[in-house]
Amino acid sequence: MPISVYLDVCCLQRPFDDLSQVRVRLEAEAVALILSYVEENRIRLFSSEAIEYEVNQITNQRRANRVQAIMMLASHRIASDEFVVARAAEMTDFGFAALDALHLACAEASEASVFLTTDDKLLKRALRLRAQLSISTANPVTWLQETEIP
Repeated sequence: MPISVYLDVCCLQRPFDDLSQVRVRLEAEAVALILSYVEENRIRLFSSEAIEYEVNQITNQRRANRVQAIMMLASHRIASDEFVVARAAEMTDFGFAALDALHLACAEASEASVFLTTDDKLLKRALRLRAQLSISTANPVTWLQETEIP
């Protein structure tokens, strides 16, 4: 089964952030590398209604357009069906913010190999609650360092 990823909107926007900080630059480069693997069909990228909703909230139209262009690479789109919405509600009970919970529920429903985020608060909570989640979570830099891409 090929590696598949669900990048949250923080990841999708990272290449367009101010790259003057080392951490931001490394994360942007990691996301760019992951996207190059998607273009080479070495990794599958998932999208979702939650991503579309959040991208539509981006007020900088140029940034929104760039993120939407990235999402055109997605091979699968996850709908927010009853299961996803119910699972997201469970995750809010674990302390996740509503939109973060919806992203995680979509990622679980997609059966992606990993949920990638650059959001430290989200990642910390997801790692602490990994026993309650059916998807692994990671920062894109760390994930690339630990993953062999075929």
